[in-house]
Amino acid sequence: MPRFSTLTQVQDAIQSGATTLVEVVDHYLEKIHEYQALNIYVEVFAEEALEKAHQLEQKYRENPAQVGRLFGAVVSIKDVICYQGHTVTAGSKILEGFQSLFSATAVERLLAEDAIIIGRTNCDEFAMGSTNETSYYGPVRNAADPTKVPGGSSGGAAVAVQADTCLISLGTDTGGSVRQPAALCGVIGMKPSYGRISRHGLLAYGSSFDQVGILGHSVQDIALTLEIVAGKDDFDATTTQGLVPPYSQMLEFKGPVKVAYFDTAVNHPSLDPGIRAHCLRMIEWLKAQGHTVESVPFDYLDYIIPAYYVLTTAEASSNLSRYDGIRFGYRSPNTQTLEETYKKSRTEGFGREVKRRIMLGAFVLSSGYYDAYYTKAQKVRRLISDQTNAIFAEYDFLLMPAAPTPAWGLGESLEDPVAMYLADIFTVQANMVGIPGIALPVGTHETGLPVGLQFMAGKLKEAELLAFAQQISSNYPQ
Repeated sequence: MPRFSTLTQVQDAIQSGATTLVEVVDHYLEKIHEYQALNIYVEVFAEEALEKAHQLEQKYRENPAQVGRLFGAVVSIKDVICYQGHTVTAGSKILEGFQSLFSATAVERLLAEDAIIIGRTNCDEFAMGSTNETSYYGPVRNAADPTKVPGGSSGGAAVAVQADTCLISLGTDTGGSVRQPAALCGVIGMKPSYGRISRHGLLAYGSSFDQVGILGHSVQDIALTLEIVAGKDDFDATTTQGLVPPYSQMLEFKGPVKVAYFDTAVNHPSLDPGIRAHCLRMIEWLKAQGHTVESVPFDYLDYIIPAYYVLTTAEASSNLSRYDGIRFGYRSPNTQTLEETYKKSRTEGFGREVKRRIMLGAFVLSSGYYDAYYTKAQKVRRLISDQTNAIFAEYDFLLMPAAPTPAWGLGESLEDPVAMYLADIFTVQANMVGIPGIALPVGTHETGLPVGLQFMAGKLKEAELLAFAQQISSNYPQ
């Protein structure tokens, strides 16, 4: 069976009789088995996916017009997204054996349009990590080179698409966790504006940063999926009001545009020379296409990571307090008192990185340190937001690297958490401000590993960003 890169290709093949939906699902299941060593999935819904394919095929044969817009789409979901009646663990021992009582709004909307969910993908524990090595289930490996990390925390979601085990994957992006692994794995990954997709049914890490994101092979598929899962939700008061634009019908690019970039980013000391070369090549290509591309000052690049980790660890310490060994998930068997149950269950159930962030968060929120750290970080966030919005008052898009280096070796940053945190230096800005961003593959590094760059747009400017991404994806020479 040919490798499908768009949903339209799948639907055309089914319509012409070249294949069936059951055969499509079988193909992906074979790929999952073939790439088992990459540790992409923590659970595969093989029988359920095949049964759903048979049902949808029958529905299609009876009347092709009655199937949903995602008919033919085989989707994986990150192990922090709830699916009713299915296990969800956030890559952690603390939720061992827990089954969700409801589905996330994003999952419900996928299923309503006849998508097939094939399994849940491995991720950093509670989405805390940039390498997909903090998972209770072990690290995910990059399909381009299994000795390299895939990025994180949605590394399993990125490799699921990269290795052709599904067409589309839902991940989450708190500080770059969709865009950074997409770049390291050579696929497309989009984080929409904060509030564009409901967070109902998403296991929380940092509630003011978390956002469901989408990974795929094509901008068209990401636009259609966003169109379907986005929108107001009564279960999430932070969702944006109003109708969702028909993104999949708005991909015709209307240029030229004005693109900004930070000289402090392109010439940042942490940026790999090969990545810098791809940034400069993209800048020259955009200029050749008639776009205005200019360097703009940005004073806070080196303040983004410290502020981000103060704020997200503070939110994490609050969000993860519910995992106490009493209500659900793992409970230590070696306890005699209530206090021992709390302490031992959390000590044994949480991994090292999660415990580190809980303690950091508790510290920055503690009496005597709250104003010195948390309040100051909130002020920095406001400054970053104001200056970013001022840039978008004059420019349409912002070009940035998606990661400072290509994929690095497994284990290289585990003993140096600061190095892992700095891997998010170019992606965190979008989450601090709540704006959309998309990572696009732009070629390969001299090492042969994939390279991706990202573009950001103003708040709720997904339609414009997707049309621009489609233009680049269709025309940029790789």
